[in-house]
Amino acid sequence: MSSETLELSAPLPLGAAANAETPPKTWWQGLIAVLAWAGAAGLTVLWPDEDTWDFTPHLAALLAVLTVVLAAAALTERRLPPLSARLRPLGPWLIALAILVSLWQVVTAKLGLLPRPFFHPPQSLLEVYLSDWEMLGISVAHSLRLLLLGYAIGASLGFIAGIGLGWSKPVAYWGHPVLRLIGPLPATAWLPIAFFAFPSSASASIFLVALASGIPVAILTWSGVSGVANAYYDIARTLGASSRFLVFKVAIPAAMPHVFVGLFMGLGSSFAVLVVAEMLGVKAGLGWYMQWAQGWGAYGNMYAALLVLALMCAGLVALLFKIRDRLLAWQKGMVRW
Repeated sequence: MSSETLELSAPLPLGAAANAETPPKTWWQGLIAVLAWAGAAGLTVLWPDEDTWDFTPHLAALLAVLTVVLAAAALTERRLPPLSARLRPLGPWLIALAILVSLWQVVTAKLGLLPRPFFHPPQSLLEVYLSDWEMLGISVAHSLRLLLLGYAIGASLGFIAGIGLGWSKPVAYWGHPVLRLIGPLPATAWLPIAFFAFPSSASASIFLVALASGIPVAILTWSGVSGVANAYYDIARTLGASSRFLVFKVAIPAAMPHVFVGLFMGLGSSFAVLVVAEMLGVKAGLGWYMQWAQGWGAYGNMYAALLVLALMCAGLVALLFKIRDRLLAWQKGMVRW
């Protein structure tokens, strides 16, 4: 038998055989998304605006750039498998966002169906980001500083209080009535007391954010610690574990899923309180910026700040998910669906 016959009859590697039998499928959703974004760019350029919007060409250029980037990603996905794996789940959203931007333009800039100044097209928001980016950036920095400081203080104190409530009977005796009294009240109800008791509006706002984030963390930590099975403690005591070991190595790790639920709830409450607190007392921040824009009738600026606030909240929630997945990696495989 010749060497050529041996080479032909030799089995292919497993990966090569799989690639030969099942070539990568074409990302049709990505191609449809490219057409949708190209249609949005064409609609922006070819359909005249009902009113004068100075940044319509800028919006068209931005949509064209997005179309080119998405087309490059869709056409090169076979050469870049990691990028393809990340983009494929976003296909329906990319199509939906392109349709949403097109409809948004049609009912505002193109046909003027929604009354001004209460409704603005995407051109108006783009104008805010390009012309008022400095003031908006300062507001984002102030809001982020206030939020992170208040959230860190509230989450830390709530975590400590929840451990005490769930572990110590004296702490639970005195703490349960106080938590049941304060917990149902919204943090915004403490606005008059906070601005009277604290020396500055910034410190009062930090207190309100800390209160909004600390209550859910305390309640869920208390629930997690008190819900640990007694069998865990009995086994640890049999092996000679001290009370310190039971708290830090048994109770707290077992309660961490509940703690993260409280952290997520506290983060959402913190954003709501942050906007209200900045509207009433702070001289900078996204809440102050939205109040200022509403007072001058600049609703485009207000919508732009709302979008930034939503993206900031989504980013922090995604970051918290990453931290949770890393800290609770030991739970993977324990839950069956």
